[in-house]
Amino acid sequence: SDLTPPISGLCFSSSSKLVCHMTNWSQYRPSSAKFTPDNIDPHLCTDVIYTLATINIFNQITPIEWNDEQQYGRLNSLKNVNPALKTLLSVGGTVNGLNISPEMSLMYLIHFQFSHHKLQEWLPQFFFSIPLDSLCFVFCLQELSKAFADDARDNRKTRLLLSANVAAIRPTIDRAYEVNKISLHLDFINIMTYDYHGHWEAYTGHNSPLYRSSVDSGSHIHHNINSSVAHWLALGAPVEKLFAADSLGAPANGPADAGPYTRTSGFWAYYEICHFIGSATIEWISEQEVPYATYGSSWVGFDDKRSYSSKVQWMNANNLGGAHVWTLDMDDFGGYFCSDGPYPLINHLRMSMGFPPKPTTTRAPTTTRDPMADFCHDRPDGLYENPEDKNTYFQCFQGKTYLHRCQPGLIYWDSCKCCNWP
Repeated sequence: SDLTPPISGLCFSSSSKLVCHMTNWSQYRPSSAKFTPDNIDPHLCTDVIYTLATINIFNQITPIEWNDEQQYGRLNSLKNVNPALKTLLSVGGTVNGLNISPEMSLMYLIHFQFSHHKLQEWLPQFFFSIPLDSLCFVFCLQELSKAFADDARDNRKTRLLLSANVAAIRPTIDRAYEVNKISLHLDFINIMTYDYHGHWEAYTGHNSPLYRSSVDSGSHIHHNINSSVAHWLALGAPVEKLFAADSLGAPANGPADAGPYTRTSGFWAYYEICHFIGSATIEWISEQEVPYATYGSSWVGFDDKRSYSSKVQWMNANNLGGAHVWTLDMDDFGGYFCSDGPYPLINHLRMSMGFPPKPTTTRAPTTTRDPMADFCHDRPDGLYENPEDKNTYFQCFQGKTYLHRCQPGLIYWDSCKCCNWP
């Protein structure tokens, strides 16, 4: 059965994670869309996943790009700014990915100062036959988990963590995973809830809907976040280990022409979508709680701050362990395209999940003459409108008041807990 509807409130437990992916191929995008670890805000996410390394014929982790090892160092140097940041190395993409050597993996991760290891378990049925594939995956996780635990015990240090990206479509889940067994060895499980529909289909459909559409039929009634997570739970995955995904790009049906920066037909990054929606008509799919935009014969489904708020409320209502974002490099990370500052969507997601303000955030004045300084006294953590100024809003955290300002031209809307056009 499906999960419960969302309830009000944006408060997450202190154990919540916001896991963000970055890709090593985004460095080749032109101009302001070029992305490297230097573009990462070290206080934005709790964990950052470097995607992607692979496995060579000797079952050893090996880089793909010519400068991966240099970029590892630049990513991990962010922990000098934020010691609480965790970094992961994503490994996969080949048949050998499930024959990885635990000992060599451990040495590689320690050498490059990673905190975590993640298997990029995209579509395992394409690697080799089921059930052989699912059995190998369980064995691989078991061996890696044991190696990490032994290393932590022998060297008296914190254990490396282990996670995986997993499928969201039910037939793939049923064929590819022994959910109750892999859950024993994974610290968290990232469900790829962002490719339910796309240009490969003959009709329009949102890539990451929260709920089913009334026009869905057959197996498509399960092509939504609510149904995917419910299925993982029914198969034995612990709710606190499940992370739902938020995508920063979107498929455009047709396929649409390639974007000028991502250069992939039928798919645009959020910063490319910003340019499109400037002249498009935006509609809201109420039953699925996601937006889409149309212009001429073009149709694009995407996520915005309002849909992120809906998904956070749903995650909170169902006690999920956190969220993961695909990817950092597809948000407007430099603030060059959307007139909404750097990382507009991920920053909104972070605040909506109830994380404390980042160190760069300015505290509201605490003078006794200013009643706004006491605004958050005895209020629950969360976002609140400023009754004196619609261009600003308050974030309450542990009784303290933090003042945030919307981008020029936008005002704060309490209905979506976001800044939007008047």
